Amino acid sequence: MRIFRQHNIRKIQTLDGIWNFESEKTGKMNINVPGCWEMIPALENYRGKCIYEKKIDIDSTANIRLVFKGVSHTADVYFDGQHVRRHYNAYTPFDCIIKNVSKGEHEIKVNVDNSFGEFSALHVPNDYYTYGGIIRDTALEKLPDIYIESICFVPGYDKKWRAKTKVSIVNLSGEEKECSLKIKLCEKKIIKDIKLMPNEKKKILWEEDFPEAKSWSHEDPKLYLIECELIENGEITDDLIERCGFRQIETKGEGIYLNGEKIFLKGFNRHEDHGSVGAAIPVELMMKDIWLMKDMGANAVRTCHYPNDERFLDLCDEEGLLVWEENHARGLNLEQMLNPNFDEQCRNCIDEMVNNHINHPSIIIWGILNECASEFKEGREKHKRQYEQIRGLDTSRPLTSATCRHKNDICLDLPDIVSYNIYSGWYNNDPIYETLEDFIGYINSAGGAGKPLIISEFGAGAIYGFRDTAHRRWSEEKQSDIIEESLNVYMNDKRISGVFIWQLCDCRITEEGDFYLSRACMRNNKGVVDIYRRPKIAYETVKRIFKKPV
Repeated sequence: MRIFRQHNIRKIQTLDGIWNFESEKTGKMNINVPGCWEMIPALENYRGKCIYEKKIDIDSTANIRLVFKGVSHTADVYFDGQHVRRHYNAYTPFDCIIKNVSKGEHEIKVNVDNSFGEFSALHVPNDYYTYGGIIRDTALEKLPDIYIESICFVPGYDKKWRAKTKVSIVNLSGEEKECSLKIKLCEKKIIKDIKLMPNEKKKILWEEDFPEAKSWSHEDPKLYLIECELIENGEITDDLIERCGFRQIETKGEGIYLNGEKIFLKGFNRHEDHGSVGAAIPVELMMKDIWLMKDMGANAVRTCHYPNDERFLDLCDEEGLLVWEENHARGLNLEQMLNPNFDEQCRNCIDEMVNNHINHPSIIIWGILNECASEFKEGREKHKRQYEQIRGLDTSRPLTSATCRHKNDICLDLPDIVSYNIYSGWYNNDPIYETLEDFIGYINSAGGAGKPLIISEFGAGAIYGFRDTAHRRWSEEKQSDIIEESLNVYMNDKRISGVFIWQLCDCRITEEGDFYLSRACMRNNKGVVDIYRRPKIAYETVKRIFKKPV
């Protein structure tokens, strides 16, 4: 489920593979997990409910933990017919713990729903597709009565590297328990004795200097393992291994600094979508995307518009690709933001995103609420509340929100970085430089003065293979022209700290709503590669410009 090994002691078995599957259109059949049910011909456009079932064998009585890295978009999990968990949001992980499961055969059933309605505030008809199914990895873990729930690592630098490591320990039993926790990092270790009351969760904090640690950076992504073990009566009963890097990201005035050095972000927006597998992207294709971006000279990627598969983040850690990860909310108007489920579903998404992904050194920016209703006082309150929530979870990264509400955004004083989506040359014929000057003038008058500025989206649509000597719209030539002119302006303006091209790859959109009116072939076609990763003319254009020194 990760790119590296997380356990030497805890027993884990994958639940990936063939599951029993049933829908109203197909009846009973087999399906592969992870996967999207849209890969089944009868369900290519299906929006509704389906059932997944799998038999498992437990070799001895144990506490078990079912782990789901992503189910799209609502999951009701049953174990031996008993409902054990409901979870909303396709893009964040969740688990179910069942105590004292007896030896023998048991059944897991997951009812999955990808439909739209009032109950779903974040998954709505949109400019990308909400697939259906168990779209990310699954596993079963056997847990002792006391187990390690999580590790949180936050580095800091003041003439030498220092880190705070927080380990969460859980007692599942109804009895008072005693154990020892051993934490090891960079050849340093500490052992702490712990007493837990029945059903108690306790957080253990270790603060330590690491003067010999090497910095993680884009050029040299040095990674370390944090190894934790639980010891009871002299025996190691549970363990958890996480991976981390020592790096510091901060904003100073109009600049973004990594380990004290000013950086310029050259990146892409990327959807988790592929023409062959939908949103259930295997590691091989994740690596392909990273190779494509790095070949073009990119050093950054934005996970538009939701938390990504953690294996992709693992690869970014290893490859030194800088990540802007954001919560799940794209293009919502005020009425949608006032949905009675909006606040809770956003709050859960942020909690699950930050708590599960905080250790990734590649993540340098947390983002929220892309192009949502930031021009209204109610929208401002929701932006403010979400910024405060993330700062309560992690103060080591700057925050931002991509906006397109030019001259009426009232939230620009809230983030650490101002991010604007500007499509000069595509949705209008306004000159790129003059439009930028107008935007910056407004930003400086509306609370954004003195902050770093990122052009978070820009680009143009192009149908793969449509070549046109007149460079008309939807041609690969016209897309290349607009991207080249935009990059030549944005990358040569010292007031700008980064650019994110919209987008790396074409993606499917929902048929509901009216996005189809401006999305030929039912796709957002602004990728510099198509949905199968075939390069358009703009690929070489970006490569030529990105590889110039900034």
